[in-house]
Amino acid sequence: MALKLKLISELHSSLDDFEILEEQKDLKSPSTLYISGPFLMAEGINKNKRRYQIHEMRNEVNRYLNEMVTPGRAMGQLGHPSHAEIDLKETCHVVTQLTEDNNVFYGKSKVLSTPCGQILRSLINDGIKIGVSSRCLGSLKESSDCNIVENMHLVAIDVVADPSFPKAFVNGILEAKQWYISDDGSYEEQYDNFEKAISTLPKHDVDNYLREQILKFINTLC
Repeated sequence: MALKLKLISELHSSLDDFEILEEQKDLKSPSTLYISGPFLMAEGINKNKRRYQIHEMRNEVNRYLNEMVTPGRAMGQLGHPSHAEIDLKETCHVVTQLTEDNNVFYGKSKVLSTPCGQILRSLINDGIKIGVSSRCLGSLKESSDCNIVENMHLVAIDVVADPSFPKAFVNGILEAKQWYISDDGSYEEQYDNFEKAISTLPKHDVDNYLREQILKFINTLC
């Protein structure tokens, strides 16, 4: 049976907490900009009353390292989208390192030369406060003092605008929307499946077809 998950986004740190590195081979070559600092945090209860367990985050970070960071695919976007996919047009950086230290995962990212990467570079150079925020799928288990995030599936580490309070956590995005991970590891939004099913109606027996699709959609939410 497919595992139902929610899209969860957290702001873990501001670029005030980061080191900005600029590397240049020679005066004629364009420089490469890197940001490094705390990307992910486990065990502490955040502003949204959520807690990420260290063993689960460690396992997921290892998967992300093997499948995304090592092959050079760990791209992040400028701003949080409302879906669990990477939009290549919006990418601004790529994660090159993630290492654990005392329940915090410190990362290093290369700012890309994409249009959004150029915007990120300009914002940093202009002294604008920027935050680093994780975008993941997961399920929430209620406990006495917080919601524990389980079945964590890290989608991306995005760059977002910093809220008023340093190191604050942003509110979760689209928590009412359900996602599921299929047996092959892919994930889809349940409403999208329903929308696709009714986008092309049959020529005959429309009422029964609609009734069947609506019941299927309701069952996925149970």
